[in-house]
Amino acid sequence: MISVPLAHALVSRGDLPIPVWLFAWGAGVVLVVSFFALASAWRKPRFEDAPGRPAATWLSVPANSSAVQFLSGLIGVLLLAAVLYAGIEGTEAADRNFSLTFVFVTSWLGFPVLSVVFGNVFTAFSPWRAIGRAYGWLAQRLAPGTVRHVEYPEKFGRWPAAVGLVAFVWLEIIYGATGAAVVLSPEIVAKATILYSVYTLVMMGVFGVEKWNSRGEFFSVYFGMFASMSSFRKREGKLERRRWLSGTTDWANVPGSLALVVSAIGVTTFDGAQEGALKTPIEWTQERIGDLGFAATVSVRAGDTVFLLITIGIVALIYLLGVKGMTRVDAAPPFKVLRSRFAHTLIPIALAYLVAHYFSLFVFQEQAQFTFLLSDPLGDGSNLFGTATSGIDYTLIGPELVWYVQVGALIAGHVTALVLAHDRALLIWPDYRLATRSQYWMLAVMLCFTSLGLFLLSFANQ
Repeated sequence: MISVPLAHALVSRGDLPIPVWLFAWGAGVVLVVSFFALASAWRKPRFEDAPGRPAATWLSVPANSSAVQFLSGLIGVLLLAAVLYAGIEGTEAADRNFSLTFVFVTSWLGFPVLSVVFGNVFTAFSPWRAIGRAYGWLAQRLAPGTVRHVEYPEKFGRWPAAVGLVAFVWLEIIYGATGAAVVLSPEIVAKATILYSVYTLVMMGVFGVEKWNSRGEFFSVYFGMFASMSSFRKREGKLERRRWLSGTTDWANVPGSLALVVSAIGVTTFDGAQEGALKTPIEWTQERIGDLGFAATVSVRAGDTVFLLITIGIVALIYLLGVKGMTRVDAAPPFKVLRSRFAHTLIPIALAYLVAHYFSLFVFQEQAQFTFLLSDPLGDGSNLFGTATSGIDYTLIGPELVWYVQVGALIAGHVTALVLAHDRALLIWPDYRLATRSQYWMLAVMLCFTSLGLFLLSFANQ
């Protein structure tokens, strides 16, 4: 069997070196051409208040079925149990334990793509929502009227989910740091999952299952962010189809939404930079912390944490400077208003960064997930499905294809973000000339993010 190389929990890269200047210029040209094409041909908002229409029967019937909802929730609960059992009872070898790959690759990287294509599918499979709903159903029948919830403070919005997102990535790529690599223990993942499950179920009990699911349960909120790009949505219990991307337009109306999407970009940026562009300053910071008398592991974690927060701050600063620039345009709303009204334009960038940085990891690691890890989930020598001796075919995709997907994802994501920004500007400035003038600032933001993404990929692949 071919073992899975580990770094950043489960991240492995060996792709083609990137000539930064060439592709940065090429991406810049694509963005500039797209900008002027939008300015000349796109003069009315097309995504705002786009109407939905009922989905095809063959899709809506199973999606609206109570039996399918129950079965999906049951699958989610069983998978949660499998993660806990494998993490506690299985091998401590990270590359041989089912739990790590399932949590950090299959789920974490798979659901964003599924969400963009099919809508908010994680809600149906969420084990915590299933458990919460089952408890509520049972409580209502055993003691009707006794289940009461505290009103959720709307000013908190999605802030708990944003904090949860950063904490999850911190666990994945920083907590397991030993000074030479990051190898996260399956047992630690299982214990963290138990703690998170208890916390989530308590919050659902306090504020209500659906309210916490839409505000604080960060997996649901994070995957739901990407689902807003989808053509599918559930509305009043019915499956509808809508114009692609139109769901993003009201996504950021909830406080904390900007923090969530900025954090999503920031954590991926940090993961791509900590062994590349940021390696030297991180190591210097770790040494200085060590000089203060802290243990090596503490110094490594503290140095990484500092730069994780700095990276998120830089991403926020790039966006906020662009928004600040837009306030200089005639008839512009206040900075606070613009800051939230353009936050949804960052969602395609978050997706682009995710695909660009983890595409090869997902392709290779999923081979492990559905072959030897599925047959031998505990790493104890089992061979449940006869595939325990299978390996990973690293020739399945070549470095050239990986490179094209990475660059293509970055360019497509930023062009899509530019389209969303232009569409929103036309709503705020009915005079398309003013709308276009405001978007010079967003063009600058997109150019910065594109160049940053290509720059980080070039370091990661050297």
